[in-house]
Amino acid sequence: MKKLSYLFLFVCIFSSLQAQTPCENGTAGIFPCEGYDLISQIPLSTMNSVKANDSWGWTDPMDGKEYAIICLNEATAFIDISDPLNPLYLGQMPGESSQHTTWRDAKTYSNHVYVVSEDTGHGMQVFDLTRLRNVASPPEIFTPDQVYSDFGSAHNIAINEDTGYAYVLGTTTFSGGTHFIDITDPVNPIAAGGYAVDGYTHDAHIVTYNGPDTDYTGREIMVASNETEVDIVDVTDKGNPVTIGTIAYNNVNYTHQGWLTEDHRYFILGDETDELNTGINSRTIFFDFEDLDNPQFHFEYEGPTGATDHNGYVKGDKFYLANNAAGLRVVDISDIENAVATEEGHFDSYPTNDNSGFNGSWNVYPFFESGHIVISDRAQGFLLVRPSEVLSTEDVFLETTVSIYPNPATTEVTIASTLISIENIRLTDLSGKQIYVSGEMEENGFTLDISTFSAGIYFVTINNLVTKRIIKQ
Repeated sequence: MKKLSYLFLFVCIFSSLQAQTPCENGTAGIFPCEGYDLISQIPLSTMNSVKANDSWGWTDPMDGKEYAIICLNEATAFIDISDPLNPLYLGQMPGESSQHTTWRDAKTYSNHVYVVSEDTGHGMQVFDLTRLRNVASPPEIFTPDQVYSDFGSAHNIAINEDTGYAYVLGTTTFSGGTHFIDITDPVNPIAAGGYAVDGYTHDAHIVTYNGPDTDYTGREIMVASNETEVDIVDVTDKGNPVTIGTIAYNNVNYTHQGWLTEDHRYFILGDETDELNTGINSRTIFFDFEDLDNPQFHFEYEGPTGATDHNGYVKGDKFYLANNAAGLRVVDISDIENAVATEEGHFDSYPTNDNSGFNGSWNVYPFFESGHIVISDRAQGFLLVRPSEVLSTEDVFLETTVSIYPNPATTEVTIASTLISIENIRLTDLSGKQIYVSGEMEENGFTLDISTFSAGIYFVTINNLVTKRIIKQ
């Protein structure tokens, strides 16, 4: 039998609402859940806000620190989550208008964040995120480094980080269509034209295309959600954008937002008001983009509740959906080719109900390398969650050779094996701080005393692979 290297294991200990709370027996504190733990929370009151809306994230390339960007009715908030157990609210950048609307949106490029709002006369704020490295006395009030003012209010912004272009959506320019901005010099944005042919654009995903349709390889392609239809547009030449195709589908209510799979083969769309208007369960629509000139309906996925879908994103073979009153829903799309999608877990940030309407999670951000997921909830503010189990590719091997008991645990937990020699154990918290290092080991197992540990989630390293968590009650 080969020697095991390092093995990580969650030891999850129950704590208060705003700290680590494992998902156990279908809840994490007050929140319904399956497979996702609450790591931390910052309420709206801490951010001096009445409502949260959109969100995004930034990872500092200098040191790998992760930051959450939370859009509020009044401002944009910045949160250092490098210690996920103890997130630090750094402060906020107020909007450019005294009028506060429900809509604010932010995206990042080259260590800068670009913020738009439906506030009258807001324009696009530009903020250098590296300023967050040295915040002397948080929380602070930040000012933007630049404000682009070729439009006033806007509903949304999308950015293609490959090309350095921002696409501002729902302004009074270009008939509410797409307003192009060159941001390759991040703090000096330059107007670059726009696209008005298909009218108002509510949201869009823009990529440098590398999908199955070789006619468009390397082209900059925008897939726009335009209220009543999906439009595919070649925006490579900003002076001459060209419509490739328009997609209609059944039961159109409000074509809201969608995201391409990483191979650019499929587009996953949410219609925002079909649940509200027709009483159906949450509906997600999959299109096959094998031929961009002739996109095809592929299948529909029905969620387990009647909640209204909002924003959804793809990372790997998972679709992460902000499902309003049903919170974060995570759908396995690994068998998308065969028209199969299956919910694998959820974290419901709105425990009151799962009805249609505009309550609960507005947005989720699932792209951090750490695996932490940001939820921006209208009433709960900022929540940070992560999968309950961290597994390795050798999980089957571990499950058949290592036993962990009791589970749940109270004062101690035993890790044992009849097949391998357990040689060392090291305990760290989620921020990487070392809590404990073992002394002499037993031949095939070890009993770890956790009675004096503070409440929290820990990694137990045993030799070099990953297995499931245990819970202390």
